[in-house]
Amino acid sequence: MRRTTPFTTTTAPVAVIGTIALSLTGSPAHAGPSAPAERAQMRGLPAAAGTVEALASAATALAQASARPKSHTVVRGDTVSAIAARHGLRTADVLAWNGLGWKSIIHPGDVLRLSPSESATTMHRAKAVSRDTSHGASDARGAGTHTVTKGDTLWAIARSEGVSLARLLRANDLTTSSIIYPGQKLEIPGRAAAPAAASAARKSASSSGSAAKRVVLDDEQVRGVKTIIAVGRELGVPEKGIAIALATAMVESWIRNVDYGTHDSLGLFQQRPSMGWGSADEVRDPRRATAAFFGGPGDPNGTATRGLLDIDGWRDMEFGAAAQAVQVSAYPHRYATWEDQAYEWLEAYG
Repeated sequence: MRRTTPFTTTTAPVAVIGTIALSLTGSPAHAGPSAPAERAQMRGLPAAAGTVEALASAATALAQASARPKSHTVVRGDTVSAIAARHGLRTADVLAWNGLGWKSIIHPGDVLRLSPSESATTMHRAKAVSRDTSHGASDARGAGTHTVTKGDTLWAIARSEGVSLARLLRANDLTTSSIIYPGQKLEIPGRAAAPAAASAARKSASSSGSAAKRVVLDDEQVRGVKTIIAVGRELGVPEKGIAIALATAMVESWIRNVDYGTHDSLGLFQQRPSMGWGSADEVRDPRRATAAFFGGPGDPNGTATRGLLDIDGWRDMEFGAAAQAVQVSAYPHRYATWEDQAYEWLEAYG
């Protein structure tokens, strides 16, 4: 009777090694889902994951994700982008998980999440299940609008409407640091049709420069409009400059003299005392804030800040670009969407 010896790792036949090597090479274009590269793609790995190097890289990435801490305590010199890169994350994700915007400031001692909140994810899924079992009502709810009331926050609205905060922000061209106001209407994206509609609306806005929804100004907003126009007239600002100021105030504060904002931003134009725009009381003085926005010889801040009239060639700039030159916003295209209505307000109340 012939005796056989089991294979060991040191005596593996060349044929076996060759078979393993062949299984790690590229597969024909017609290969089925069993091909290594396609199996890798089905798992969400890169298309080239059928190679030894890519598989090793993917394994390393999975190991890093498993070892990643759940939070990071900020130290001096840290930035959100540097923290994200250090842990193999996208900056946008770290911002969203911590309710921050691109202009947010972090401080030593702050604790940042390095993954989405489990409670938020669970709540979102529960909302989604609730909508799916509501006999069709979810489609109408998911593609409607929400009128902001006092005390509302973007996170609370997203949660109550059963949509992710990221989708709510994208549908309304907002950031986590954007300010919302009572009476403002927000688009609530639907599960399928609404994102496409929102994309089309944004494309229309970018091409026409005047696609903002029409609004009827209330008494507080009318007072703000009249103040901006009056100060502009007194300073000899051209019509275009006054219209730019009106559109800017609409974007920044909904033309309301608010006593809150991102960080220490206040007033009609969300000017920041910490950035030299004046004291808290000064930036909430509508006339002074407007004069500071216009700048020029009548700038109450002197040369500490730069207003519209201080920008070389502002008259020849595109409407939104001129506003952006003063405000330095993360979403510069939003100003141009109010251009037509700004000129209408100027004509009606000027």
